[in-house]
Amino acid sequence: MKTLKFKPEYLLLTIGLFLVSFDCSSQDIKLTRQEKKEAERAQQYLNFQALDSLLRNKCFVLEADWLENGYGVRRHVMSDINFIMVNSQKAVIQTGSVSSIGWNGVGGSTAEGNISGMKIERNEKKLAFFLRFTVVSNLGYYDVAMTVYSNNDARATISGLTPGKLVYDGKIEALYNSRVYKGHNPI
Repeated sequence: MKTLKFKPEYLLLTIGLFLVSFDCSSQDIKLTRQEKKEAERAQQYLNFQALDSLLRNKCFVLEADWLENGYGVRRHVMSDINFIMVNSQKAVIQTGSVSSIGWNGVGGSTAEGNISGMKIERNEKKLAFFLRFTVVSNLGYYDVAMTVYSNNDARATISGLTPGKLVYDGKIEALYNSRVYKGHNPI
């Protein structure tokens, strides 16, 4: 019967080879904190430029993940039925809910109309845009004040002729990438 002899030299040699191979594979290029910050800033600036053309062409949708009333109460909502859509000189402002049917068939209301007086301001220091426009629809006049950031986050405040406001908080998308469902307008 054969017996195995334990030789510590072989064990040390095996461990040494393992450590050498591990050390060679972990020599990835590591960026310093400053380099990471600069790369992130460059990416945000590219996003800012893309957003500039998107907003100036007036072909975008704010898909709201949150709605907030005038008292600051926030509710999580479905972004495919709660949105503000801008397409050239037309706009759609819609709210919806999965728990009821509502006037528009998606549990809320849909205001569709023409845009008047759109103003776009660029803030290159903060890499943000501020938009202001009025939607003239058959349901009334709605003033929209929207802030869009370079990471595609957007926040829009809607006010009308009556007291109160509604805040849409979500992401801005190109119209062709949007996945919203527009309910019907009963009027």
